[in-house]
Amino acid sequence: MQESTTGGHRRLVIVRHAKAEPTGATDHGRDLSDRGRADAEEAGRWLREQGVVPDAALVSDARRTHETWLHLALGAGWDVEPGLSPALYAAGPDAARDLVRETGAGVGTLVVVGHNPTMAYVAELLDDGDGDDDATTDMVVAGFPPASVAVFDVACGWGDLDAGAGRLTGFHVGSA
Repeated sequence: MQESTTGGHRRLVIVRHAKAEPTGATDHGRDLSDRGRADAEEAGRWLREQGVVPDAALVSDARRTHETWLHLALGAGWDVEPGLSPALYAAGPDAARDLVRETGAGVGTLVVVGHNPTMAYVAELLDDGDGDDDATTDMVVAGFPPASVAVFDVACGWGDLDAGAGRLTGFHVGSA
């Protein structure tokens, strides 16, 4: 597997699920739309171009987040089995951050696929404000629409992840 980080640094990728169908038998069971599938694959290709190779993935167990992961991984060419989390489905920002803090020390790059507004709040909370100017501007202007991806370099262990612990190095929004 490709080396994903250097030294004690880690990489955290925050992803909002791609566009879902407006209705389903339950909210938990909503499928991705055709546009959502295309946007997730495009985001995966973008992550591959950025050299992102995850060691692990934390994914809400809702159908639309799991499908987002599958299409993201397809676009990126990844073969990582995600950890599906019922807790991430309804998690607020603090609970989501706590779930990330439980990540094993051997994980250098973690991809988290969840829901808004939580994913946007986590990205805003983690941003130290000293990252890539273009990525920061794009994230502020675009907000965190479906299939948004924010990539952070993190200089602490997962258990120490706190506000301002991440430096934003890239931001992507689907265009399909």
